[in-house]
Amino acid sequence: MSIGLNSKIRILKNSPIINSKASETYVSVRFDFEGSSWEGYVPIEYRRTGVSIDFEDKDKLYEYLNFVYVQMKPEKRAAWKKSQEEFWANKPNAGTTKAFFDKLAEGGWKCGACEMPRNPNPQRRIQDLKEFGYTIATDLARYCPHCGCNTSQRILLPIIRGGNEGNGYETWSPALRKRIISVLEGFDVYECVYTPHCLPDHKFSEIRWDDETKAENPDTMTDEEIRQKFQLMTNQRNQHKREVCRNCFQTGQRGIIYGIPYFYSGGPMWDPEIPAKGRESERGCIGCPWYDIEVWRKHLLEELGIEI
Repeated sequence: MSIGLNSKIRILKNSPIINSKASETYVSVRFDFEGSSWEGYVPIEYRRTGVSIDFEDKDKLYEYLNFVYVQMKPEKRAAWKKSQEEFWANKPNAGTTKAFFDKLAEGGWKCGACEMPRNPNPQRRIQDLKEFGYTIATDLARYCPHCGCNTSQRILLPIIRGGNEGNGYETWSPALRKRIISVLEGFDVYECVYTPHCLPDHKFSEIRWDDETKAENPDTMTDEEIRQKFQLMTNQRNQHKREVCRNCFQTGQRGIIYGIPYFYSGGPMWDPEIPAKGRESERGCIGCPWYDIEVWRKHLLEELGIEI
């Protein structure tokens, strides 16, 4: 039996909208409520909350839009706001990120040039909000009457944080984070130096995870499990890696490092015989320099006949 779309929902003609910079896809909609309406983008490909819906699969698309519509009813807004107040009360050190949330929570599209808080790294703050489970859509070229030109703008959907199943990202306790850095001896694999300024990085990029990929990171992880799963690099380099992995996911072009087109397994293009997402897709990452920089460096030095 086919699922019908709520008569109060209208899918606008410019759908679907692909945001290649964030690997997200949106449906442009208008929700009509009693005495009010909401017009914006609803993400249907949004890995941080595990949403992945084919625009052509109308049953799943309509079911999801109906679900979002119910959550966004005006009479539910007070309860949503109360829930967010409780969430932020438990994050006393996240004031900078909360300022971004507060502006977006006002509702409507917010221009990154003239409305959002001034910050040297606004992308990081938005990413933090997404990793907290908030659903945020981006229009890269929406007209801003204050700026008098098209600007990058964002809109926050006041719906359940993290969807039904959480945000799809793995987390770890402060104690485990400290232990990961200790086990890996504070060694920055990109710069090849020991430093206190590096952070744990998943070797297997989150962009290729699916609902079955996420795993727990208990404090009881063994040293070997830590070495297999993580490497250390600076936050800036971690952002660089995210961009490289996203480009690989979108285009099939595997990343290079230091400008050296060397792969100890596979070639410059993603193997089409390997799934693009899920646990099995990790096989396609092996040999890419970004997947395990230390192992890649050892292979390269061996190729050059240089003893480690």
